[in-house]
This record gives sequence, C-alpha cells and structure tokens, in this order.
Amino acid sequence: MGAGDPCPTAFNMARYVLADAAQRLPEMPALIVTDGANPETAREVWRFAEVELAVRRVAGALLSRGLQRGERVLIRVGDTPQFPAAYFGVIAAGGIAMPLSSQLSADELSYIAADAEPRFALLDETCPEFTTDATRLRGDDLRGETADFANTDKDDPAVLVYTSGTSGRAKGVLHAQRSVWARRMMRAGWHDIGPEDRVLHTGAFNWTYVLGCGLADPWSVGATAILNTGDRSPEVWPGLAAQWQPTVFAAVPGLYRRLIKYGDNLRGSFASLRHGLTAGESLSADIREAWEAETGKPLYEALGMSEVSTFVSSGPGQDVPPGYMGVAQPGRRIAVLDENSAPLPADEAGVLAVHRSDPGLMLGYWRDAERTAAAYRGEWFVTGDRAEMSAAGAVAYLGRDDDMMNAQGYRVAPQEVERVLALHPAVTECAVTDITVKEGVSIIAAWVVTRDAVDADGLRAHCGDHLASYKMPRAFYRLDSLPRTANGKVQRKALRGVQASSL
Repeated sequence: MGAGDPCPTAFNMARYVLADAAQRLPEMPALIVTDGANPETAREVWRFAEVELAVRRVAGALLSRGLQRGERVLIRVGDTPQFPAAYFGVIAAGGIAMPLSSQLSADELSYIAADAEPRFALLDETCPEFTTDATRLRGDDLRGETADFANTDKDDPAVLVYTSGTSGRAKGVLHAQRSVWARRMMRAGWHDIGPEDRVLHTGAFNWTYVLGCGLADPWSVGATAILNTGDRSPEVWPGLAAQWQPTVFAAVPGLYRRLIKYGDNLRGSFASLRHGLTAGESLSADIREAWEAETGKPLYEALGMSEVSTFVSSGPGQDVPPGYMGVAQPGRRIAVLDENSAPLPADEAGVLAVHRSDPGLMLGYWRDAERTAAAYRGEWFVTGDRAEMSAAGAVAYLGRDDDMMNAQGYRVAPQEVERVLALHPAVTECAVTDITVKEGVSIIAAWVVTRDAVDADGLRAHCGDHLASYKMPRAFYRLDSLPRTANGKVQRKALRGVQASSL
C-alpha cells in the first residue's frame, strides 16, 4: 500500500503500531532504554511481545474498572517505558489518551483535568497534588488481565493533546485513531524508517515528537527504538551513538547546535547513521551545514504542529533547493493562501494551509466548535505559519502569522505566560514575546509595568509556581508603559526594539 492510500474503516491505532511486529518478531528488541551517564549498559530492554503484553494489560485494567469507549484518561507518569505502555493501552481499550508533560505545574494539571473531565488519571509518585474528580491509578493498578484491541473506527477519538492557547489557557486538540495512518506519509517524505533501523530519539517519553517519531514510527515497521532516560547533556549523545549504533537520530535544532559546539568526535560516534531528523522549530542553514560537515550525514527537517503533526519535510531522495525547508509529504495537499483564502501563485508569501481531507488532521479543538470552525477557510485548515511555495512545490518557512512563541521546541502562547505574570501583586501590566539572543537561539522574555519594586528572581519564582519550566521567561524587563496600537492593542513584536531596564 502507498503512503496516500486511505485508512481502513475499522482501525485501532495501538493495534496498527504493535500487533504485526509482536506477531512476526516477538523476541526482537522494540525498546532499548539507556542512561547517558553509563552508555555501555542498557537500563531496560523491551521486546515486541513484552511491549504488546504491557499495553494489553493496561487496556484490561482500565476496562475491568469500567472505562467506556471515548472516555478520557489523563497520563502523567515519569520518563519511563510505563508512559508509552499507558498511552497505547488507553488507545487499545478504546479510550482517549491524554499524554501530559512531567513539567506541568499543579495549577496547569488542575485546569486540564477540569477541562477534559477524565475518567481516570494514571500517575506516578513524582506527580504534584492537583484537583481532579478522576479515579487515580498507579503502576500496580495497571497489571491486570489482558484485553484485546478494541474494534474502533478510524474516526473514533483516540488522543487529546493539550497545547498552548491564545486564551491564556492550554487548549485541547483531539485526534482520531486514523492520525497514526498519516505517519505513513511522513515515512515516505521525511524519516524513511524501515525494519532494519535503530532510532535514537533525544526527547522524553511524554513528548508527542517521541510518541510519534521515536516510538510509533519504528514500532509500526518492526524497528528498534532507543531512548535515554538519564543525563541528556550534549556531551553524552556521541557516546550513546557509538555504543548503540543508531541508524536514525532525532532531535530538535537546539540540540544539534549544542552537539556541534560541545560534542566530541561526531563523525566517528555517528558513523552508523543513515541520517538525522529535526523538528519542533525552524532549522537554520548554519546548523545543517555544520552538522553535515562534522558527521558526513544528511539532516532532514520537518514542519508540523499539534493539529496535524508534520506535513512538510525534506527527506532521502528529495531535491530541496537552498533556502527551502522541504515539500509536502507524499499524499498531502497543501497551499499558500492570501487574505481572501485563495491559493497564491508560486513565490508569493501567504499563510500555509493543509487540506481538510488530510488523515492526520485533528478532529477539532476539545469542546470548542467556534475555535474549530475559525481554524478553517473553506476546504483548508490554516496553520498560522507564513510561507512561500516555489513552482516545483518547495516550501520556504517565513515564521508565524501570529504571536506564538517557540521555546525548546514547544509552541507557547504569550497569553499563557501573561496570565500568570498578571497575578503577581506588583505587576500592573505585562507582555511577553520571544527574542533572538544569537542566530538560531531564542528565549521567552517578559516586559512588566509595576506598581511596586520587584526583581527578576521574585517574578521567576512566581512563574515557577504556575507554569511548566519551558514556558518560563528567561529575561525580564521593566517599562513605564507598553507599546500599543491606536486602538489599545499591545504590540508584542514591537517590544523587541524597545529600550528597557533589565530586572
């Protein structure tokens, strides 16, 4: 079957990812868990039969406790193999998995739980106390009788991802069982993962980038995934690569930059690679060129978002001209739209859009029909990314069409950070945006108008009580007033050029 073939009507994501390899290759290593501080020894090795068994046990435990089709299950367990077992177990049972970062604060967890109303919350001992009516379950509660994969439909909901929202609170993005089918197009147009590969991903188990590219993609073709749950400093990755001989390496651009700066013997350490992969933020030309010069291995970039995952990329065998990030993956329909929602001719800047027929596109925003409808212009889902497209279909990324920020590969809405800053008793006004501190490196910065004296440490501590660490401002500035338009709207982008006192 080709990359663009339609998804079967009867379809379960967990079955698609695991069942075939568990039957054909039961003793094949599906997951190798390493420790950056001790690269020679694996912490754990999970074979395909063991992964499938763990997933079906989670499904059985939830079903025995009364989980109904379509009910939500919040997942906040640590950076361990229990995370994907829980994630795919919920989906296997016909529930809706809610993968959450271990960096989220109690305030953020309480909000998400109130918004999604999960039936169960799968937690570990490191989870902070938060408010929820969900039944709380821990590791020993998920080791019951096994269950078969649910007979779900391709359009049944399977995953609810919370991502930064412009309302000042995270918004839920609901995906169908079929969303994993769209990853066949990613395989054809980006990562090219096959059964002989060993995929070393640098992220944590709870990242959607890892759950997809690092686990679902290799497992669905019978390949081995390698993850590091120990030290993740840039110095450790060459040693891990030399020891475990990955053929595909996946990271965000910022880590590639740090590897080039701090890594040792990259060419020898990464000699086993076919190529590297990058996503999460824009890749600068200097990082690509330096990586390829240091290792002799190509680096392939992808553009995506929570609502559709990656859909534009470079990959093996593709001829992507300099200055362009990639092309539409095989089977995908994209366009660059003007302000009237009409597709633009080649080489004209507009907003990048994905056709609403794309199997990887979300079902919608959770319980927000108005926001869902606003995300579409006729047959097109509007991404908010500005781009140009050549006559040959190559896409040049031109940045965001809105105020969304990029922090450590996460998209963060300034309104989320501003809502928290405004709660500080000394702050009367505030605005947040990202600033470039050097080529390819940006941080979140905050500008505040205060009634009383306040220092950066006080604001930082306040934010830390309410925000995940990746959403935290790294720089604080004091202003007498914020720059505004004639109708009073804060001009966030203008802040980057404002002279202000650093706190």
